[in-house]
Amino acid sequence: LPRERQRAINRKQRRDMIISQLDDVGLGELYDRPVQTLSGGQQARVSLLRTMAASPQAVLLDEPFGKLDDARKVKLREWVFTLLADKGVPALMVTHDAEDARAAGGKIIEV
Repeated sequence: LPRERQRAINRKQRRDMIISQLDDVGLGELYDRPVQTLSGGQQARVSLLRTMAASPQAVLLDEPFGKLDDARKVKLREWVFTLLADKGVPALMVTHDAEDARAAGGKIIEV
């Protein structure tokens, strides 16, 4: 394939992958929106996606679900903790939400 054609295919594949990931957290329809125009909860979900897309060796989560409504929080917790477990990525989470701590399924240190 000519180089330009290959770049176009790569761009389309990348766009499709990003939209699929946004769909995973309920934001697929917002692909073209600038991050600054998203709500706090939407920005939190984009931040989690960016973190996981970077294939980190470890993750620090600081109140990761604090800006989400209860229904969205439950779904996103499950998505994040399943993804971390599937990829074998260790995580340290700081939270004031006991449900977040229990949902993580790991050791809890209370201070």
